[in-house]
Amino acid sequence: MILYGAGGHAKVIADALRRSGVEVSDIVDDDAELTQFMGRKVLHRLPEDAREVIISVGDNRTRCRIAERIGNDAITFGKAIHPASVVADDVEIGDGTVVMAGSVINSSTLVGRHAIINTRASVDHDCEIGDFAHVSPGATLCGGVSVGVGAWIGAGAVVVPGVRIGDWSVVGAGSVVLKDVENGAVVYGLVNR
Repeated sequence: MILYGAGGHAKVIADALRRSGVEVSDIVDDDAELTQFMGRKVLHRLPEDAREVIISVGDNRTRCRIAERIGNDAITFGKAIHPASVVADDVEIGDGTVVMAGSVINSSTLVGRHAIINTRASVDHDCEIGDFAHVSPGATLCGGVSVGVGAWIGAGAVVVPGVRIGDWSVVGAGSVVLKDVENGAVVYGLVNR
């Protein structure tokens, strides 16, 4: 597996892969000044024989741009699902998505491509997580929540059942969301208006 992005997020993905018995073969990053990462040489473009890649960048928009740039018929986007996560048998997880340690994804949930379900996040039944979305550490999505494309749910946020979080919106850390959030909105605190 090749990781595209050499930062903190890559460290966590590498650990999840290692614990799942998957070897990281190369690390690629666009920063030409970055030459070493985790004791390895950093490449600045994908190897010609690259086949399976995870984009290991935490920023949703950057992850989206990289996926659009490197995606082609020869590249397959892999997944990393930490063995210390709990994922129901009927959950669907899209290519390029990562599920971190201690997270729980319950029955009948759909997780899109290149999403992040971060450490100790809880995603209950019948949720839909859009492509390039990020559910941060300790966030809780109750049943039937819809998280739009590229949306970011901050650490420790709680979203009550049936709420829709719009595309490319941001829910601040520690927020409690009681109503739908519009596309592109930034909300925080008690969200009930």
